[in-house]
Amino acid sequence: MQGFFVTGTDTDVGKTLVSAWLLTHLDADYWKPVQAGTEPETDSVTVRRLAEISANRILPEAYVLPEAMAPHEAARRAGIRIDMAKLMPPASDRLLVVEGAGGMLVPLTEEAYVIDLAAELHLPILLVARSTLGTINHTLLSIEALRRRGLPLAGVVMNGPETPHNRAAIERYGDVNIIAEIPWLPSVTRATLLEIEPELDLEKLARAET
Repeated sequence: MQGFFVTGTDTDVGKTLVSAWLLTHLDADYWKPVQAGTEPETDSVTVRRLAEISANRILPEAYVLPEAMAPHEAARRAGIRIDMAKLMPPASDRLLVVEGAGGMLVPLTEEAYVIDLAAELHLPILLVARSTLGTINHTLLSIEALRRRGLPLAGVVMNGPETPHNRAAIERYGDVNIIAEIPWLPSVTRATLLEIEPELDLEKLARAET
């Protein structure tokens, strides 16, 4: 299996947007293992709508939980126990973009975190970060957590207004590549996402041995 595991420094940093962006530049399938929150729509629906891809490129979620909160709590409230053994993607002949839930240390169960799922899938990781105030600390902490586990970090995608000093700090102190910077977009469509060119070869990164 080849592709990317998309995670974030926090919730609402743009993981779903970045996943859609990846799918406009790669012949890949998309998979959201655990969806917590279904209103106004699931992340799978958002990705399909923004990237304008066919339904067969969206793989079914392992768990869909009604409430938008950390998966371990959303599952508890729904009377569901998340089984990590079920968080394995359906077979696919394409590259696979997997979107996590929240950040790397968000609990999935009483014993396991998102970072444990990332470790099981053996995919290069794309870390999505805000470009604005506070991002240096959050991003460097996330990078440290990944490296402590020995997980492969392909790079960082920055989301928001161009902030050169924050980018420079993340590159320097995190010793990491910035894959792309996605600005605030007045209209998010396949066309506007295609206009944002990656700064490194996504295909090569997605097929890197981990």
